[in-house]
Amino acid sequence: MSYRPITDFWFLARARLKGGVKYYGAYLGGFPERARVLIGCGINEPLLHVCGGMARLYPYKLGFGPNDKTLDLAPECEPDFLQDALAPLPMHAGGSLWPGILIDPPYSPEDAKHYTPGIMNYPSPRKLLANALRSVAVGGKVGLLHYVPPKPPPDARFVACVAVACGFENRLRCFSVFERLEEKGQP
Repeated sequence: MSYRPITDFWFLARARLKGGVKYYGAYLGGFPERARVLIGCGINEPLLHVCGGMARLYPYKLGFGPNDKTLDLAPECEPDFLQDALAPLPMHAGGSLWPGILIDPPYSPEDAKHYTPGIMNYPSPRKLLANALRSVAVGGKVGLLHYVPPKPPPDARFVACVAVACGFENRLRCFSVFERLEEKGQP
């Protein structure tokens, strides 16, 4: 049986955050629900939102689950875990690995200027992916929203790449999904 990654195109709208909060880089309307499907985490399964401190303000019911947690370097976002996304990621409740992780970092050094951590803390997508894959269970998936889909490390399989647009005359983003393999190498 041959393996073929999923490819798609999502044309989404800007989301309004709960309470009318405005935040540069907030999830697009409909994005987290679709991302959860490709990552394989239902709404009640825990998902770690890396570089996603404001994710809990996403207003739609199926985007941020009751067991989800946030990790961010910006204290004003009041994340569950205030830390660098390149440091070892926290474990899920009870010391277990996460079933899925969703990463939404600044997409470029220019974008990083809009966030408190700033351009000096701009994280490499490849490093973010490698770090997150160490924190998901075998068979768990990591989704990364970025301008650049990183090459998967040897212990991961490329699962999906979706072009994500937000209205006309906006840059496209790539939502790439990778699955952690038990052994080194791709099937």
